[in-house]
Amino acid sequence: MSAVLGAAGAAHAGGIDRSTQSAMLLFEQGNYAEFTLGTLVPDVSGVEVSPFLGNQSSGSMATDYTLFNGGVKFDMPNGFSGAVILDKPFGADVDYPLDTDYFAEGSTATLDTGSITGLLRYTTPDQISVFGGVRYQTLSADALIPFVTAGKGVPYPGAPYEASGDESGEFGYVVGVGWEKPEIAAKVALTYNSAIDYEMATSESSAIGSLDSTTPVTTPQSVNLDFQTGVAPGWLVFGSVRWVDWEQFEIAPEMYAQLTNGAALVSYNGPTTTSTIGVGHQFNETWSGAVTYTYDTPLSGYQSNLNPINGYNAVGLSATYTSGPFKVTAAARYYALGDAETAVGQIAPAANFEDNDAMAFVLRVGYSF
Repeated sequence: MSAVLGAAGAAHAGGIDRSTQSAMLLFEQGNYAEFTLGTLVPDVSGVEVSPFLGNQSSGSMATDYTLFNGGVKFDMPNGFSGAVILDKPFGADVDYPLDTDYFAEGSTATLDTGSITGLLRYTTPDQISVFGGVRYQTLSADALIPFVTAGKGVPYPGAPYEASGDESGEFGYVVGVGWEKPEIAAKVALTYNSAIDYEMATSESSAIGSLDSTTPVTTPQSVNLDFQTGVAPGWLVFGSVRWVDWEQFEIAPEMYAQLTNGAALVSYNGPTTTSTIGVGHQFNETWSGAVTYTYDTPLSGYQSNLNPINGYNAVGLSATYTSGPFKVTAAARYYALGDAETAVGQIAPAANFEDNDAMAFVLRVGYSF
């Protein structure tokens, strides 16, 4: 039944967190490989509320995205096992429509990451385990912000702000502990994912000229707690808690800061905690299913115009078909996104983003060998 546990989380609506960086592949039985395809379809729009603006609607500014994740876990002698995991842990795709008269119309931004993680686990005869490994992660980013500009007295009055950050790769690490009791299908794992620091080569252009510089960026440290236990024949209770230190994450290119009196292009003012609880049921040897509820904590203050989402509530459903060594899981999750207020310069609030939502769809194929 384990394939149903996290499938609906492979496409994630919380901020730029996209994969949850789970190490639970290590806890699959025997040699095992899986591939996950996930799609998120968001509907996020806001309305100007400041009297200095025009009460215009932004239109839907968050684009659909698709993720491909995968991994392989293998047993080794003397209590050891290992895994290799490929995922895209963080990302963003922003595209404010044109011809709306909204102050941010035409603004676009992308953030792309990719990682490969190698993990090694040792399990004692008492089913207590320790694990750790190395993660190599790449990061790149681009942005076009037409409303960040300047008027008379600059070389290119009215020119939009534009930035491109070249792909950079750096190393981080993963450490964790776990415990299992197979007789009752119980598993608990606590995983720490380190922060990863980058010096991203950045090219900027705007009304005041062009600049090549280096932008420091840190993808945040996080802690995952994953658990499950059987509660009756064919029934399983499971869940997870993920804490992410988003205060570590900031993108503040040099010229952007000059144009905005020191503001960052993207930043967060606190950590978040995402909690999931679920119930799974095995109907027969072939079919099992699960239902989940997830709560992501909101942050205080104003949110970025490039990420006007503030927490969420989500409900997910999944079903798994098992045939021999194959497991195929299909899942869907509905997100009620938290309301957010944004600011622009000294105008605060500038816009309200309310009653937004998203749908996630996931297909996961697992193979035991």
